[in-house]
Amino acid sequence: MPLIPEEPQIIESAQGPRPTPASGRTAPTPRPVPGPRPAAPPRPGRPGPLRPTPPAQRTPRDVVAAKPQPSAPAAPAAPAAAPAAPQIQLIPASPEGALDAAEEAVDLLLDSGRAPGEVLVITTGEQHPWAAHELSFGETSYWAQHDAKDDVFYADASAAGRAGARQVVVVALNGGSDEVAAATLPLALGRAGALLIVCGDPQRINSVLGAGV
Repeated sequence: MPLIPEEPQIIESAQGPRPTPASGRTAPTPRPVPGPRPAAPPRPGRPGPLRPTPPAQRTPRDVVAAKPQPSAPAAPAAPAAAPAAPQIQLIPASPEGALDAAEEAVDLLLDSGRAPGEVLVITTGEQHPWAAHELSFGETSYWAQHDAKDDVFYADASAAGRAGARQVVVVALNGGSDEVAAATLPLALGRAGALLIVCGDPQRINSVLGAGV
């Protein structure tokens, strides 16, 4: 059987001319589609980008525990103690000897350590000689010594209302009416800070103020 020579195969060149589109324009060469880029490595000496950390979720129990607890109410302050009432001492004496008894009481007070400026002496009858002498220089000088509180101060019942308070008040019931005594003793008690000494007839004192004095 005769051999038929093979027809030569025509191999198209890969870079041969491209067909021209119908429009007459040359088709653009298609570009490859870029795929996902790998993350760029961080630069030397510089940290990579930091992502903000999301806030931690708090449970309802944490929220309740974070609330401040109410503090216990403060205890009420204790009321201030009332000042103690002054002590009262009674020295029996007649109207004629009441002034001398008051003088002895003052001497005992000073000997026991009382300062002279802490003592006030009030008379219900005749004025004390010291008061009569000082008033001869005028009331201004007399009351200036009272305000200075440097010495024992003597005043009669009519001036006792002007006298200020002192730690010890001594009352000499050396005369005067029962009305004067009844007005003077409560006044002297209000002026005394620690001690009230009354020199006079106990029966008269009890009849004026009662047995409570």
